Amino acid sequence: MTAIELRSISKQDLDLVRHIQVSADQAIYGGTIQQAFDETEEAVDFHASFDDTRAVGFFKIDHGFARNNDFAHERELGLRAFKIDSAQQGKGYGVATAKALQTYLPALYPSAPSIVLTVNLANPAAYACYRKAGFVDTGDLFNGGLAGPQHIMRMSLSQTA
Repeated sequence: MTAIELRSISKQDLDLVRHIQVSADQAIYGGTIQQAFDETEEAVDFHASFDDTRAVGFFKIDHGFARNNDFAHERELGLRAFKIDSAQQGKGYGVATAKALQTYLPALYPSAPSIVLTVNLANPAAYACYRKAGFVDTGDLFNGGLAGPQHIMRMSLSQTA
């Protein structure tokens, strides 16, 4: 598996992840790094995935996700704006980052039983990435997204770090 390290970052760390770009067809699902940093969201924390030299990925953890999404369980985290730099895609960073969430997140969010995400039906590469990482398709669809219907996927969080 590709070696990565996940780290919490803040709004002051834009320079660490500014270089992360995704193609326009991927940006419609999770936006751009600049859009993420421009938004003001109270219950959202930023995180990045690093290889040996620099950030290769970015994602947001929404610890208020259940308040805005009726399919989310109480205290469940929401994974949002997950992206791997287009120059680094196909190297295993996506699967490694998503899989590492299971042991990374419990230390930061000890009361969260699981993490949930939505992935667009028209995005089979992302769906395959999440499945390989351990997310399970609930069999339900979320129809409230701007880019069309989405699979709802969930992963239990390990309580060991």
